[in-house]
Amino acid sequence: MVRARGADVGADVGADVGADAGALDGANAVVTGASRGIGLSIARLLVAAGARVVMLARTSADLKREALTLGDRAIDLPCDLADAADVERALVMISERMGAPDILVNNAGAFALGAVGALSGDTVQRLLAINLLAPYRLANAFVPLMRTRGTGHVVTIGSIADRHTYPENAAYAASKFGVRAVHQVMREELRGSGVRVSLVSPGPVDTPLWDSIAPDTRAGFTPRASMLRADAVADAVLWVVTRPGEVNIDEVRLTHS
Repeated sequence: MVRARGADVGADVGADVGADAGALDGANAVVTGASRGIGLSIARLLVAAGARVVMLARTSADLKREALTLGDRAIDLPCDLADAADVERALVMISERMGAPDILVNNAGAFALGAVGALSGDTVQRLLAINLLAPYRLANAFVPLMRTRGTGHVVTIGSIADRHTYPENAAYAASKFGVRAVHQVMREELRGSGVRVSLVSPGPVDTPLWDSIAPDTRAGFTPRASMLRADAVADAVLWVVTRPGEVNIDEVRLTHS
């Protein structure tokens, strides 16, 4: 199921996607966490739609391999999003290649379960750095340039955990509630500027993020077979960024039907 806020749109995202080859011809995009899972699926669809995509991820070998499969419109840029200096280095390289991107997809995410007091400080710090600080840093660099230009689109990949709380989820929920707040503030600040801001919030998605959690064996967790697929989230992102320029999709929520 898809629920869209901020525009009078239909609920069936899939019906609108499919025929978008060429819809993003000439557009420049940046996608974080693009070596696997949701980020890789998003990069694939944006390239297929005609965009040139800078793909960021920490795993340089995997990132390079996947970028090569997408052709010359995909650019791999290794970056540890938990490292502020590495993020700054990546921002300089992106600016040199394309200036401010037309589309920024803040997708990269880290996940860890643990009751308050159970997770190490380093784990919590890294999770917040990737899920909250990195999206803020990228937006902080590019949004002013987008606003001056009068066009651009920032897409944040949220989570069901950006609005619901669960046991053992304090650190992750804090990061997702926080990045949702950043999205909402940007939406207010950029309304009428020509810069669009969208939040895509899926329920559980079957990605490698779950490999260490083994949800199939844990009570109260969604089995992986009943999770969304990464391609479904990517479809929603493509739908959001290919709407007419005067339409902003404030928020899309995805759940398994």
